[in-house]
Amino acid sequence: MPDPILALKDARLTLAGNAGPVNILKGISLEVAKGETVGLIGPSGSGKSSLLMLMGGLERATGGSALALGQDLTAMDEDALARFRRGNMGVVFQSFHLIPTMTALENTALPLELAGAGDAFARAEAELQAVGLGARLDHYPSQLSGGEQQRVALARAAAPRPAILLADEPTGNLDGANGKAIMDLLFGLRDRHGATLVLVTHAADLAARCDRVVRLADGLVVPDTAREAAE
Repeated sequence: MPDPILALKDARLTLAGNAGPVNILKGISLEVAKGETVGLIGPSGSGKSSLLMLMGGLERATGGSALALGQDLTAMDEDALARFRRGNMGVVFQSFHLIPTMTALENTALPLELAGAGDAFARAEAELQAVGLGARLDHYPSQLSGGEQQRVALARAAAPRPAILLADEPTGNLDGANGKAIMDLLFGLRDRHGATLVLVTHAADLAARCDRVVRLADGLVVPDTAREAAE
């Protein structure tokens, strides 16, 4: 493929546990092309979310390398990583991580304000309109349903027009109808902004919409041949 937008080479993640070091990721090599949609699947504890966090620089690889847009994330300090994410990545979590004292509009505008965008609130309003929340701009998270809060989180992630969108179980806390609506919005944002999308999911229908599915087990990528044999 052309220069990948995300590239991990023998990436490892070991964290300290009560009983000693815990090997979470045991040598992941993976490339993601610009504009590609990749679904990360596998059983609980397989390392899916940790891999996503590594891609976003929210966890630092303890071995190997993790590159995004050609930049080595493992070589950056926390401030540099924060600046890099702010300019290039949008992250959506299963729990919405909205600031309770800020309205939907203020939550969505926050990353734009931090980046110094003069039109932060106009862009935030446009994103909230795009996810169907034009009438809820001045509502606080406690006044919104779970599905509406996830829409705000999506709008906040998309507002800076990131090159990379990372989503960790974006429909995990929602019922079927809201989950499908968020799924449609997520892929709509990808189409509208041309972002590369990597998502962790247990939902087979969501994974099926991706260009490629990567299955993890016990901190490793399951090769296609092994996957086919298991199926």
